[in-house]
Amino acid sequence: MTVRLYMDVHVPFAITAQLRLRDIDILTAQEDDSRHREDSQLLDRATDLQRVLVSQDIDLLQITALRNRSGIDFTGLIYAHQMSTTIGQMVRDLELIVRATTIEEWRNRVEYLPL
Repeated sequence: MTVRLYMDVHVPFAITAQLRLRDIDILTAQEDDSRHREDSQLLDRATDLQRVLVSQDIDLLQITALRNRSGIDFTGLIYAHQMSTTIGQMVRDLELIVRATTIEEWRNRVEYLPL
């Protein structure tokens, strides 16, 4: 199954716009009316939708680590620190991830950008 992305509110919309121009399937938390959800609820929502969560919120790293230790499944997390990744790098890396991986490969996985 193809990787579909779920963008956290912390990810600049310019990244979403550029990826959509490349025909990448993206849903934003804002579009999903989920902008006010707690981080763990946002991860649950992405998992329910079978989408990989993309975020620049460091708190999600702790949540996914706890879930991995506890055996609680999630679809996947792609994390990019706000100060170490440019918009262009994120667009290139996210496009590569979507085109080169499957959703099955993302179960309980955390990936850091830039690649």
